[in-house]
Amino acid sequence: MMELPSSLAAHDGAVSDKNTRGQWGDALFGMVARLAGWSLLAVMAGIILVLVWGGRQAFLAFGPAFLTSTAWNPISHHFGAATSIFGTLVTTAVALVFAVPFAFGVAFWLVEMAPPALARFIETAVQLLAAVPSIIFGMWGFFIVVPFMAHHVEPAATHYLGHVPGIGLLFRGAPYGTGLLTGGIILAIMVTPFICSVMTDVFVSIPAVLKESAFGLGATRWEVMRQVVLPWSRQAVMGGIMLGTGRALGETMAVTFVIGNSNRLGWLLFAPGNTIASLIALEFPESAAGSLKLSALLALGAILMVISFVTLACSRIFLQRGAVN
Repeated sequence: MMELPSSLAAHDGAVSDKNTRGQWGDALFGMVARLAGWSLLAVMAGIILVLVWGGRQAFLAFGPAFLTSTAWNPISHHFGAATSIFGTLVTTAVALVFAVPFAFGVAFWLVEMAPPALARFIETAVQLLAAVPSIIFGMWGFFIVVPFMAHHVEPAATHYLGHVPGIGLLFRGAPYGTGLLTGGIILAIMVTPFICSVMTDVFVSIPAVLKESAFGLGATRWEVMRQVVLPWSRQAVMGGIMLGTGRALGETMAVTFVIGNSNRLGWLLFAPGNTIASLIALEFPESAAGSLKLSALLALGAILMVISFVTLACSRIFLQRGAVN
């Protein structure tokens, strides 16, 4: 039987060793990746368990009425989540109403209309805006936005919109400056950079041939945006909006500065209110360990997690239906 040359045998041995190291490396990488994935699920499950277990006292004491009660009286030990849930949803909705069209317009202008040098400068400014701490937004909102709302926006809105049937119910009340509308505007400014950054990246990645074909057929810029850009980037745009929604739902300090922190329930956008995050931030330092109040705050945290999960689930269902259609 013919023997292999020594050089060929050495080469085969080196290849075998390299394959063995590659297999070990692939196995190690797979183990680390799986560990990272399961660790993330474990951390999330741990957070939920801590909140639910910590809030069990409030859930047992008040039952389902905890979700519908507007009471928050530490003296009489009566607590409810309805007011803070309402404030969280309203301020988030107001923020999205302002932020989504503005972010879409900025992203489309940066990609399709702005000169390249100016577009790079504005895009950098948008990214820097996303890095501003939330407490800075809160201080700026308290000293600048709140007086402007109290002296100019709210009196004008009350005068021109307060008597309009239907929507007039939203624009009445004393012009304090603080309130649900101001909180929503501050949130809109905070979440716009996140939504805009995602939309800009998506619009840049759209194949140029699609837009050029539409322009070649005589489509206007509006028609290209509506019939080409939006359908092609719908899922990614929705993902950016969900990213902004998550940030708005859980924002704390900026909202605490400008929302008024009043435990009231009503549709007046000018009236003070609170959110789940702002209420927890204000009341948590004054809650004794093991008290019913601390349990109510932990229960509010669990409810906020549920709201976030429901929002994400609804967005996933919307995207799946859009993909099928």
